[in-house]
Amino acid sequence: MANLKKRTVLITGCSDGGMGAALVKEFHAAGLHVYATARNPSKMASLATLGPDVELKTLDISSAESIAACLADVPKLDILVNNAGASYVMTVADMSLAEGKALFDLNVWGNVALSQAALPLLLKSSKGMIVNHTSTAAHAAIPYHAAYAASKAAMSMFTTIMREELEVSFGIKVIELKTGAVNTEIVKNARAKEGGLPETSIYAAAKEVIDPALRGEFLENGGISAEAWAKGVVGDVLSSSPPNVIWRGKGASQVRLASWFPMSWLSGPLKKLTGLDKVETIVRKP
Repeated sequence: MANLKKRTVLITGCSDGGMGAALVKEFHAAGLHVYATARNPSKMASLATLGPDVELKTLDISSAESIAACLADVPKLDILVNNAGASYVMTVADMSLAEGKALFDLNVWGNVALSQAALPLLLKSSKGMIVNHTSTAAHAAIPYHAAYAASKAAMSMFTTIMREELEVSFGIKVIELKTGAVNTEIVKNARAKEGGLPETSIYAAAKEVIDPALRGEFLENGGISAEAWAKGVVGDVLSSSPPNVIWRGKGASQVRLASWFPMSWLSGPLKKLTGLDKVETIVRKP
């Protein structure tokens, strides 16, 4: 049962080993009452021992029924952290449109749906806040990550407009959390599950170069720890004057600087990082 005297936060996507779980632990350490949510609560076992100020709840943000059932049992809410999300890595020429649409349903519409449903609770708070977890990928045209980057860019624009609509009129602070590289078990597992390039692809001749990139091998162990990331994020969110945009994770500062320039400014380095420069040489018609 929530301690109504404490500030409360609801965080989505809190499965063990991920950034959501790290946020739960850090917000709890900061003295908040935390609602930790996931589609499968059994995957939050590491959070079950944190004590009565951490409540584990079932929540599938792609289901209106699940959202309603979860929030019905939340008497008070000060901060909503829309952290749940997924990735999809494939060339635009070969991606499944069904998978791409499902990704948008989760990364964009699921977050919007939960935000709408949580508004009545947030409006009652004297310090209501929504934190939308996007990505530095919204500013970096990373080859093979079009669907993921586009979904994060869409959520970035939603966040900016939500801030304009909610902050002045209703006093709800809206923050965008732009994350760079962070090492988590969930990210590693997702990379391992990525399928390879189809044999029928127009890039088939370069399959040996592209498949490692689709698995994210160029990112392996390239980030900061989830614990260090969460400590920085929670410090920003709970500061006396929280910023509109939080940049955290390896490479976030560089992308922040690059965001002031045309996206093509990063084109060369990203092609080399993902091996696309080699692919272009292999598949280029004579």
